[in-house]
Amino acid sequence: MADLNPISAWRGLLALPNESRTKTVAMAFIVSAVCAVLVTGATVILRPIQAANRAAEEQARIEALVAGIPGMADLLQQTGGTLTTVVVNLKDGRAATNVTPATLASALADAANWTSLPAGEDLAGLGQRPDYAQIYLLRDGDTVSLALLPISGAGYNGRIDAILALKGDMRTIAGMAVTRQSETPGLGGRIEEPAWLASFAGTRTTDDTGTVRFSVARGPAANEYQVDGITGATRTSNAMTRIIRFWLGPEGYGPLIDAIRRGEF
Repeated sequence: MADLNPISAWRGLLALPNESRTKTVAMAFIVSAVCAVLVTGATVILRPIQAANRAAEEQARIEALVAGIPGMADLLQQTGGTLTTVVVNLKDGRAATNVTPATLASALADAANWTSLPAGEDLAGLGQRPDYAQIYLLRDGDTVSLALLPISGAGYNGRIDAILALKGDMRTIAGMAVTRQSETPGLGGRIEEPAWLASFAGTRTTDDTGTVRFSVARGPAANEYQVDGITGATRTSNAMTRIIRFWLGPEGYGPLIDAIRRGEF
């Protein structure tokens, strides 16, 4: 009966000539298996660190965005510099009752917490939209004075992520920050340039009837609802128009914006 002792089998393998095909294949398999275990282990160990780093980077961008908004630095200093973090249910514009910032990632891992968007409603080119989003609010007493809303959508070359800051009237842009983009360098990639982002401050998003009118112009802004276009980057400019209009509309933050305007949030 063959000896099935693992130690004996290992010794037998090592005793084979180096030219042995059996030994070569077995050693290659063992090395591959060990490497796979190490890579898997490293991924599991590093995932929380990577998530923490991404969260820290986003928080730094948020703080930089708020600090760059005229008057906000003083307001932050007066209130202790803290922003309230809230997970909202985008369907009804209310604070989520069963999802928190700590459980948001696991909630969004469930396909049931995503809504498919018909082509006619999918201005941002998302395909589907999460039912929950984490937003940031700054309050002056009981009144929301600033709302920071993460937005995303399809650009010319790939996904664009940004944070849109709205003043308390929820009709005026206080600031804008692009957190991720892969547009053409020197053209659409200029959406990250501070000079262009600065042009958003003071821009109106809706008219008195509540109709979303924001757009990125083809050239210089022609009215209070426009920001300057980016020369040579018409497709990226159009994408930014669609993304912002989507998130300000009924399938995005529209219900939340209405609730804040009514003083219900």
